[in-house]
Amino acid sequence: MKEHLPVWIQEWLGVIVPFVHVVLIILLAWLLRLAARRLGDRLWKRYDAPRELVVGSRRVVTFLISAAALLLILQRLGVSGTVLWTAFTGFAAVAAVAFFAAWSVLSNIFCTMLILATRPFRLHDHVELLEGGDKPGLGGRVTDINLVYTTLQEVDDAGEPAGSVLRVPNSLFFQRSVRRWSSAEHRRQALARRRPAPEPGV
Repeated sequence: MKEHLPVWIQEWLGVIVPFVHVVLIILLAWLLRLAARRLGDRLWKRYDAPRELVVGSRRVVTFLISAAALLLILQRLGVSGTVLWTAFTGFAAVAAVAFFAAWSVLSNIFCTMLILATRPFRLHDHVELLEGGDKPGLGGRVTDINLVYTTLQEVDDAGEPAGSVLRVPNSLFFQRSVRRWSSAEHRRQALARRRPAPEPGV
């Protein structure tokens, strides 16, 4: 049927039809992302998931849907499947080499997932990493947890911010014992009990 149309219409159809397909792919990807986000929000709300896990899952779903949509668009624009597969395998090989080269970073990312899943501490908790036995180490109030570091706001004995922060690699929380307080008041009480009693006459 297309052959019976005028040449100029056939030329325009060669441009318009792929453009319409690209628009439909983008629209479908947007709707799929919206549906996945709503479903994920209901699921995470039901299980009372931490905010960091919710944000991370949204980013992963968005990346997967966007990558699939991009591959479909490139294929519709005339890029052969062989070229796409070759590019994908090459990228995967380079990514694998980079991952092995950055094993410490991967370890921290994996530990981040464990922290978000097992919840040894949460945002705004006061934590302390013990060096050995009951010897105190790094500590502070948890202000942020990202894929590599946990940020601790250092506080003084009165529980006030000390003006400096610590960025602790997440893997360190699985190499040492962690003491956790749910509030600054509990921390002050624990520190008061641990202080040696003053000697008589001092």
